[in-house]
Amino acid sequence: MNDLVDVRAGVYRDSVSLMRVSQSLAARPGVAVAVVAMATELNVGLARDLGFDVPAATPGDLLVAVRASSEAELAEALAELERQLAAREPAGGSGTREAAPRTTRSAARGWDADVVLVSVPGEHAFAEAMDAVEAGLSVMVFSDNVPVEQEILLKDRALEKGVLVMGPDCGTAVVGGAGLGFANVLRPGPVGVVAASGTGAQQVTSLLDLAGVGVSHLLGVGGRDLSAAVGGRSAVQALRALDADPATELIVLVSKPPAPEVARAVQALDLGTPVVAALLGPGEDDLTAAAEKTLRALGRDVPEWPSWPAGGGREPGGGPLRGLYSGGTLCTEAALIAGTGEFTDYGDDEYTRGRAHPMIDPALRLEALAGVREGVALLDVVLGHGADPDPAARLAPAVEEARARGVAVVVALIGTEGDPQGLRGQAERLGAAGAAVFTSNAAAARHARSLATG
Repeated sequence: MNDLVDVRAGVYRDSVSLMRVSQSLAARPGVAVAVVAMATELNVGLARDLGFDVPAATPGDLLVAVRASSEAELAEALAELERQLAAREPAGGSGTREAAPRTTRSAARGWDADVVLVSVPGEHAFAEAMDAVEAGLSVMVFSDNVPVEQEILLKDRALEKGVLVMGPDCGTAVVGGAGLGFANVLRPGPVGVVAASGTGAQQVTSLLDLAGVGVSHLLGVGGRDLSAAVGGRSAVQALRALDADPATELIVLVSKPPAPEVARAVQALDLGTPVVAALLGPGEDDLTAAAEKTLRALGRDVPEWPSWPAGGGREPGGGPLRGLYSGGTLCTEAALIAGTGEFTDYGDDEYTRGRAHPMIDPALRLEALAGVREGVALLDVVLGHGADPDPAARLAPAVEEARARGVAVVVALIGTEGDPQGLRGQAERLGAAGAAVFTSNAAAARHARSLATG
């Protein structure tokens, strides 16, 4: 084997782009391992664990570590690396390009902006988000691992400034038709959404879209907003904003299990616009039922939600149920419905520290699926902008291998017909590989439960 390790000082690319460069190089003939990443402590440790001799580096350096069978294959991989890095060079390249703004506030002064998206490591997110709030801009904090005390400070200051903080850990939003974060392609329509849950909001709005109903705005508020600590600070602001929006005829409030006293207080707001609650918890509606209730409130028919049977003959039955999820609210919903089994949310902070979210990089979940030796595996696949551009490419072979071991695989496919991955194409490929595919996570969980119980 031939190894190359290169540390390039001061060369920055975003982690998602670098992950896709790594995947592209690793798929080349003769390439055994490829690590192209910023030289954080985690990534340097990963490269060293793989046997690479990595010199001293800082998190602001670019780390390249490639192992190939021959010198020729290594040289070809490096040529491809340079081509891909050049393609990802920021517009204008180096040289005469104007200096970029050094702070969020200085950038806001030069641009006609209404919303700032903050997506930096959690320990740095507070400063950037507060800079946006002080500049009089609403902010979506995509970053996770932000202390709750900082979230409260941000939201209190935002209220004083008359702006909205969406997040931290806000995975999706749609403002005036523009998707932020992980965003499905949604038709415009009369439903406004306030969501303390990214994937929960994606499930509800995707089902509405499949039924022909669009959204006015989807305002994420962060997964902790309806907790006792945060007290619904952003949810109250977002509900009032949508209530004042003439394009919004009905509001859906979506959350993973909230603090009961906060849920009661938020639902008791005096609003002129009707609100449908999609608040997960024992005895509460699941997300599909909430979407159906929304359709009925609008006088629309409830369709039969699309699903695709598992190919490969009769599905295996009996055995333990494993839930391998990328969406926390979808994971919670499935666990509530199944009532049994082991469920893991790979989008939780403990799994995303220093690595891409599993909706982008499926590596951890594929590893977990490979470890399921019996019973039933239940997974979510979330489509839309920002997510894996072709999840079936890597998941379908893993499904085939699982079926060959006698494991039944059930997939909740969350998306719309307009999503760039192609909803039906993804479903058909996963179904052909042996997975039972449902556009309703609740239906997928019930099917998985029935298989597990034989």
